[in-house]
Amino acid sequence: MSIKHGLGRGLDALINESTKRAAAPNATTDGLRVPLVDVRTPPWQPRQGFGEEAMEDLIRSVKERGVLQPLLVRKRGAIYELIAGERRLRAAGAAGLTDVPVIVLDASDEEAVALALIENLQRQDLNVIEEAEGYQVLSEKYALTQEEIAKRVGKARASVANAMRLLSLHPQVKAMVVDGRLSSGHAKVLSGMEIQAEQLHFAERVAKDGMSVRQLEQTLARNRAAPRKPRASRSDLPDSHLRDLSDRLNRHLGTAVRLQPTRTFANGKKAKGVIEVDFYSNEDLDRIIEVLGLPHDDL
Repeated sequence: MSIKHGLGRGLDALINESTKRAAAPNATTDGLRVPLVDVRTPPWQPRQGFGEEAMEDLIRSVKERGVLQPLLVRKRGAIYELIAGERRLRAAGAAGLTDVPVIVLDASDEEAVALALIENLQRQDLNVIEEAEGYQVLSEKYALTQEEIAKRVGKARASVANAMRLLSLHPQVKAMVVDGRLSSGHAKVLSGMEIQAEQLHFAERVAKDGMSVRQLEQTLARNRAAPRKPRASRSDLPDSHLRDLSDRLNRHLGTAVRLQPTRTFANGKKAKGVIEVDFYSNEDLDRIIEVLGLPHDDL
């Protein structure tokens, strides 16, 4: 099977092609059952999160009716490596089953990763972070461009690019997306912020205050607004040094900090610099004062 053309045709067409030339002697599209202990999950599986309530429902169903839809696997020596169906595999184990139905595919590493992504994407089982991490595997391990990834998974290139951009988010922000405290829309807005400490700060505000995506956009727009300069001038700090200082201040104070350097006008005169520190309550202000080391007696 080649996945270099037409993965957008759908998973069924790909399975049919794979099973026609499956490497395993007993490969078939129906009737094949293998011991549960012989099915292994590879490290590149795109799905990482499993809803507890949904898994409990699936386990009850498997106990009553068994696994109705075969897992997609490929033969790897004496074992079967899972391509798609990890929720069903976990439910089968939890339900006490000793074997599971499978479809054995003849797929390369690259094909297996792409098939796992497609199966989950078509079922809408992946959150946007898991989706992006799957694309990253295809990009880094198989040196595929975003355009090539898009063709293999039947998505628009822009969708792949937007998803992969989320990998630059603060790790805790990504975790908030995975556990449902942030939507994919919130994540896409936050990914436009260069400083990870600011991403986390505003992500926590979204979770705490129940901000909509639109409210988050408006808040960030106000945060980025800066006064117009009436005359031509140059910054007295290099941009790279300014970014580094801003990032260090954000991390040290644990809140958004805007650093505006002094500027020199064409006539040699100076414009003052400004440091702005955000706080959102009296308690937050007290915390920042303590971080700065200012004794309360001096206030």
